[in-house]
Amino acid sequence: MHRIRVLKSLILLLFIVILFSIQIFLLNDITINYFIQLIILDLAIMMGIYAFRGFDNSTLKSLNSLVVAYSVGTILGVLFALVIILFFSNKLDKLIFIVTPLISAFAFPVIIKFLIKKGIKQMDKKNYLVIGNEEEFRDMLSEVEAESMGRIKIYKYINPSVLTLTNEITGERVFNNILIADPSLAETVGEILQKARELGVSVEYLPHLVEEVLQRIPMKLIDAYKDYYKVVFSRVHLSYRKRVFDILISGFCLAILSPVYLIVSLIILSEDGWPAVFKQERVGLNNKTFVIHKFRTMYKKAEDSGAKYATDQKDNVLKVGKRIRPIRLDETPQFWDILIGKMSFVGPRPEQPCFAKELERQLPYYNLRHKLKPGLTGWAQTQYRYAATLEEQEKKLSYDLYHIKNQTFMLDLNIILRTIETVIFRRGAK
Repeated sequence: MHRIRVLKSLILLLFIVILFSIQIFLLNDITINYFIQLIILDLAIMMGIYAFRGFDNSTLKSLNSLVVAYSVGTILGVLFALVIILFFSNKLDKLIFIVTPLISAFAFPVIIKFLIKKGIKQMDKKNYLVIGNEEEFRDMLSEVEAESMGRIKIYKYINPSVLTLTNEITGERVFNNILIADPSLAETVGEILQKARELGVSVEYLPHLVEEVLQRIPMKLIDAYKDYYKVVFSRVHLSYRKRVFDILISGFCLAILSPVYLIVSLIILSEDGWPAVFKQERVGLNNKTFVIHKFRTMYKKAEDSGAKYATDQKDNVLKVGKRIRPIRLDETPQFWDILIGKMSFVGPRPEQPCFAKELERQLPYYNLRHKLKPGLTGWAQTQYRYAATLEEQEKKLSYDLYHIKNQTFMLDLNIILRTIETVIFRRGAK
């Protein structure tokens, strides 16, 4: 998967070079002023395409999906760039704003489809001999196979003895990698695994492969590697740099959105009276409760009978609620909660205490979500739909745990970009 990421990075660089070369050719005069505008335009387009999953494996499977992702991403990128370019005295020629989007929206999907298909054919395939029980790990590894774009295949599952593993590695090998799915089974054949390494067979561990390909941590994976994940999650810490970013972005957004807040509040008041802002207790960092702020989108008596999931509240939604909920505008008063330090811009979505307690009983690793501050948006929100059933909650939790374990500035930036696509396409909205 590392090679696929490198290939995608090279294609991204190629797209920028193509756009820049054509734009330079169309310009009559090259100045620093134009040069800066071109950089802004091209980077904004690439960010838009990335935000709309133009480089995701799932999108790359279909040319139609690519055209949609690149078209919408390009439009968004151009609009964003124009807001900045308007402040320049000498602006780029209109022809640039016609040719650039056409190439980006319609030529690039064909190019990346061709190059990815060609590139994957040239890459070595990984055939794995799996040390582990097939019934226990088959579903997880079948998903890995499906998401690997044909680069990963499972050759066989074995419960190895010294003799059987020796025969596998010294005979005519169909596999070129050994995957340790069950570490307890691998303990009995440690010397043979070392011999396999000496013979040029790569030995990998299940967490590395699953996290790299699926970008989530399934519960069965933690069950198989409890000691490893216990240590990993014990090292999770809060970032001071992230706190500075939270203060800056929340303060800026509150200032910019204040006129919108006034209008929305007046509409809510006219439809169902006071209050316009809804306060609710949620579970946050270290399992401590705090008060979250949202625009009220349901009638006042909607939860008189107790807390309910959004899927059970369809008949209680205000008219204004039906407009602002799909675009998540009702969530934006939480910028205040971010500013005062109760939340972060990026993190697991906070749950109501009654639901959190219920999920803690049913999902053994649910409490790990509280290792980070809850967020306005998160990896689970951008990767998965709204979760109402236990099975959906478990899968959504697997994405949250991946983010908590692998939190970096680049992953947070990735989440922020994908949030734009999530809001526009109304993914997971209720």
